[in-house]
Amino acid sequence: MNKSKVEKISFYSNKLSKEMQMTVYLPRDYNNLTSLPVLYFLHGRSGNENLMFQIDINTKADKMIKEGQIKPMIIVCPRIENSRGINSSLVCKEVTQSKDNNRIINLGMYEDYFIKEVIPLIDKKFNTIKDRKGRYIGGVSAGGYIALHNGLRYENMFSKIGGHMPALELKLEDEDKAYYKDMDLWEKYDPIYIARNNNILSDTYIYLDAGDRDEGRFYEGSLILHKILKEKGVSSENHIFPGNHSAEYIKSNIEKYLKFYGR
Repeated sequence: MNKSKVEKISFYSNKLSKEMQMTVYLPRDYNNLTSLPVLYFLHGRSGNENLMFQIDINTKADKMIKEGQIKPMIIVCPRIENSRGINSSLVCKEVTQSKDNNRIINLGMYEDYFIKEVIPLIDKKFNTIKDRKGRYIGGVSAGGYIALHNGLRYENMFSKIGGHMPALELKLEDEDKAYYKDMDLWEKYDPIYIARNNNILSDTYIYLDAGDRDEGRFYEGSLILHKILKEKGVSSENHIFPGNHSAEYIKSNIEKYLKFYGR
């Protein structure tokens, strides 16, 4: 396989009781390479497993690997739906977000789906480094929130964590209360609460960023999280780049993200 490849995978999730999909990038000469690190990159609430490929993460990775800017890696984008990546309900179901907002949200065992199904499937199917040194997690918007809570809670699984314009709320907003049956569940998954109250391995690397015109003001939560991590001696970088909360913002910064994960 001289050229890189984008592969679509469909499988039945026992945790969610339905078919789920993911899109996987395999770098050039994948078949001739030794075990590779894996970047799990998670979409936002209105995206899907194809979002990052629609904004050319594979093309950028090809170019940067070829030029020696980053090491070859596998990139996995699983479908996470509008779930916030949490175990919110034993039964997978769709509900309306709020009286004032008709957006559909997905409740179910989404944390278990990702940690106990997606990652083992990738490790079984592909030639991966099967420990935290070669396993990274990042995401955009709600996917950034998911990446941060998984990365900080499963510190023995991931060595690099990225939250890109991450949906870090400073309090539980009314529109998101349908996800959380009580405040204990909210705190369990809140990256700021986790960082403040948990030990974090000192050899974890964290990258945070948001646009200077981000409509959700997610740069505020990123700064608070960054300060907590620095106080704990964790290697954290926090950036404010030009832009608002959009796919264009992500596209303009993909190369910076890949450099963090692939250096």
